[in-house]
Amino acid sequence: MNSQMRYNAKELAALARRPSSCFDKEGNLKICRVFGDGKFIEPRERWCRLKGNLLFLMKNKTKSFEASEVVILERCCIVELQNKADASVVLKFQSGEPDLYLEAASRSDCESWAVALGEANSEGLRNKIQQLQSLIMEIKEERTADEVQQFLPAAQADSLAEPKLTSLKRTLSESKLEFSLACKDLVAPTRDRKLNTFVQITVVHPGEQISARYSNTEIVEGTRDPLFLTGATFPSDYPIYEETKIKLTVYDVKDKSQDTVRTSILAEHKEPRTDTGRSFLGCASFKVGDLVKSKEQQLTLSLRSSDGGKTVGTIDVSLVKMGEAEDGETDHITTDVQGQKCALVSECTSPENLSSKDNLPLLNAVLKNPICKLYRFPTSDNKWMCVREQMSESTLSFHIPKELINLHIKEDMRRNQELKELGELAPHWDNMRKSVVAHCDQMLSLYQDMFAELGKYTGSSFKSSCSKGEKTLEFVPVNLHLQRMYVHSPRLKDVLYDVITVGAPAAHFQGFKNGGLQKLLNKFEAERRNTGYQCIYYSPENTAKAKEVLSNINHLQPLISSHADLLLNSARQHLPDSLKNSLKMLSETTELFVHAFKDQLIRSALLALYTARPGCVLKKPAVPRSSIEEGEDQPNQEHPSQMKRQDSIPHHSEYDEEEWDRVWANVGKSLNCIIALVDRLLETDHTPNFTKKKENDSDPSTAEHATSHISGDWYEQLYPLTVTLKDCIEEVVTRAKQSMSFVLLQELACSLPQCLMLTLRRDIVFSQALAGLVCGFIMKLHSSLCDQGFLQQLHTVGLVVQYEGLLSTYSEEVGMLEDMAVGISDLQKVVFKITEAKSDDLLPAITGRRGHYVIEVKLPEKMFVLLPQEIKEGKLLHIYPVLFNVGINEQQTLAERFGDTSLQESVNQENLELLKEYYKLFTEKMPPDCLPHFQEQNDLKGLLENLHQNIQAKKRKNVEIMWLAATICRKLNGIRFTCCKSAKDRTSMSVTLEQCSILRDEHQLHKDFFIRALDCMRSRQTQGALNESDDPETGCLTDNKPTSRHFYPVALLLVSSHLLVVWLILSLALLLAKYQ
Repeated sequence: MNSQMRYNAKELAALARRPSSCFDKEGNLKICRVFGDGKFIEPRERWCRLKGNLLFLMKNKTKSFEASEVVILERCCIVELQNKADASVVLKFQSGEPDLYLEAASRSDCESWAVALGEANSEGLRNKIQQLQSLIMEIKEERTADEVQQFLPAAQADSLAEPKLTSLKRTLSESKLEFSLACKDLVAPTRDRKLNTFVQITVVHPGEQISARYSNTEIVEGTRDPLFLTGATFPSDYPIYEETKIKLTVYDVKDKSQDTVRTSILAEHKEPRTDTGRSFLGCASFKVGDLVKSKEQQLTLSLRSSDGGKTVGTIDVSLVKMGEAEDGETDHITTDVQGQKCALVSECTSPENLSSKDNLPLLNAVLKNPICKLYRFPTSDNKWMCVREQMSESTLSFHIPKELINLHIKEDMRRNQELKELGELAPHWDNMRKSVVAHCDQMLSLYQDMFAELGKYTGSSFKSSCSKGEKTLEFVPVNLHLQRMYVHSPRLKDVLYDVITVGAPAAHFQGFKNGGLQKLLNKFEAERRNTGYQCIYYSPENTAKAKEVLSNINHLQPLISSHADLLLNSARQHLPDSLKNSLKMLSETTELFVHAFKDQLIRSALLALYTARPGCVLKKPAVPRSSIEEGEDQPNQEHPSQMKRQDSIPHHSEYDEEEWDRVWANVGKSLNCIIALVDRLLETDHTPNFTKKKENDSDPSTAEHATSHISGDWYEQLYPLTVTLKDCIEEVVTRAKQSMSFVLLQELACSLPQCLMLTLRRDIVFSQALAGLVCGFIMKLHSSLCDQGFLQQLHTVGLVVQYEGLLSTYSEEVGMLEDMAVGISDLQKVVFKITEAKSDDLLPAITGRRGHYVIEVKLPEKMFVLLPQEIKEGKLLHIYPVLFNVGINEQQTLAERFGDTSLQESVNQENLELLKEYYKLFTEKMPPDCLPHFQEQNDLKGLLENLHQNIQAKKRKNVEIMWLAATICRKLNGIRFTCCKSAKDRTSMSVTLEQCSILRDEHQLHKDFFIRALDCMRSRQTQGALNESDDPETGCLTDNKPTSRHFYPVALLLVSSHLLVVWLILSLALLLAKYQ
């Protein structure tokens, strides 16, 4: 032991015997002393233990742990031998003591010891302390200005950033500041280490002395001279001035994948954990004014270590001005990916550059929290193209569900009230009604509770994937986002490509144990047909017709009353022109009303209701009468209280069916009386006839009644006739309402409570699908508002909406696909109507009922005037949704080999037929020149045939179906959706691949930069430290999730030895592929 340390030998000996957990590092090393003349003793193996700056050389590794020598690691340096195969280092002491030769068992072990010994002395400890202090200061500085200013008086807080700050001069559509970054000659912590570096950008606001982390670059691997694809952009509304200080911190990432994942799930403004394998290299800072005013608009800064003394490289900051370099030749483009010569990238956080400021109110109403990145990539002809990628949340994620639930509540309240107003019923039917109303009231209460909970919600503007199972958020779509790519390429027109990404519409809270909607609906209908219930069976078509009749009643009756009042008002003021217009509207509305009741269903329902009244006794056996839709035999009937399930309606011998015809015809006769009287009044006033009486309605009594009142006051003569019309309509409405409510009573009574639960599930799935559809429609309208061909297509044939599904046909995802297929099919009953906004509220409104919804899209005046006259006049715009699904994950492999893929095949085949129908309609009504022009001039008919062949081929994981369907959709001016379980991994992989493929096929992206562009678009690191609500690819913290996701449940696989063998082979293959 060193003689100079003998005065505390006991303490050192005690320290040497402490447990292994107390030491920084320990292990076997061969050690010897090297003297000045080069002589040395043969190395001997020692058990070495490192604690702080003390290296204990133990005699052997025993419980006694006796130390033969203690080396104090102060005023010494570590010299690594130049021979790479040599696993040894030498400790050289400034005191003149002999050098200490250390040899490890392997090269990696030697490097580990070299790093540990280098950081063991007081200088290394001092550097650690300074680095930790720097990190602590960064954490403290990340407090926002609001947290500081909340303790200051208002006047003082408002004046912090105001005095003498020089603003940057840019227009509203430009970013205030954009710059790119590149490092040179970075110093690695150990010899021969290949750096994986990224730059963290922090803003220090002037006058506030606090900083905020702004963004990160991507990680560039394996070079000490990284040129970063990602820079930084500060939008026009960001408070940045010439006095603002920008701090650039360079980090080395030892494990790229681990650091990328960890930094993407951190809470906002939180420092990444130190165990992610990244280390601080150096930092530099500059003032914005220095960069803007520099001659070459570039700064070269020295990167300093944490103590500020050591230079570890340089970083170049280059000012980027968008729009100035697009036309220049890119002579420095190289095909050598490792050469680091590549396009510059910057980020932006505002969509202003995508459209004029006139369009911003609509975008701001629908979109929220946009994250944009802008790239410059080389083309195959040595030009630059600019690509701006925007991802935005949508306020419609919660707005549409709330609108829809509110409509459901109103509709269900009307239905419950109509059931209660059915009148007196026989005991059997009355008990049935009470049971149905009780269940309906419970369901209504559930809808009201959900509406109240959504009204209280104040969190993120979208539902993250970890919340998809929450009951209060069932109606909200999962991870609804707009993914927009704006491409500006030389010699080509600027193009927008939009894709809506959303989790598959499905009832996650209710689960998929019994399947999804498609299976449940089929099972429900079969049970209704085959099981004996004490109710009358009506087909789904008849039930839908009953709902339509009730909806028409609720819509048309108030209109007729309103038009009748307008007619009387015009008569009172003696205004001939107004009288003619009022009569025209009254007659048109009344004709619609009369036409709505031309249905045999009402007649049969009135008969069924008559037999359900108390005291109804059949004097002779009922004469069977076939149901309109079913045509099945009628079982024997006695008394309504004994009535079993039946497929037809009994015909009562005493029931007068002509009574309904007389009541219904009275409405037309009353209207004809009013028309005849108005004609006479206008004739006597020397005005031309407005209308002529129809020949088939000419009745002498009507004519006499009309001619007897051609003189005198108009109002007095018209008033009795309008009252008669209203009375006749009221009688028709009462009878029709009761009969149709009785039909709905049968539907509900046959399957309580399954019917109501299926309705709830369908409402949930439809709500999620509708929110995405409305977002996609508004974005498509916004981007194509100046395209006359698109606008003509919109009001002539409507738009195709293509959903790309990536769900597997295995386990729970089968139920999700069934839910999704029904939900997207239900969108066929949705129509759009575009109106001019009368206020600043531009959010869409929804009217209608289940099975028929009208979405009112509001446009500002400057956008509304660009529309064709047909759309301005309120023409309803139709959409044609189609779904194509191809499972692509490892679970689909199991489904294809051992499971069933028939659901996917049937969905694809059915939707192919729908797509063909739309194409046929399009070719019949639209000129071919209205379609967008693409570089890849593929014939649409040929693409459809190719899609048909691929669907028929039944090839495993045939992703060609997805590509063909997406291409057809874009060529047809359609709206694109991409969906998987949660709109995370599979969706992001699909969207980024599609974007890069479009750049390659349509905009000549240089072939050697395809992979680099793809990696850059898929990088999470460039988004900085995102919080939970900012990351649609994560949605929630994933620390507890396994890094590998191909280990299937062993309990399931043990059911079959063959499956177990397959599982082992697949897992082994994936592991080998991962680590090779």
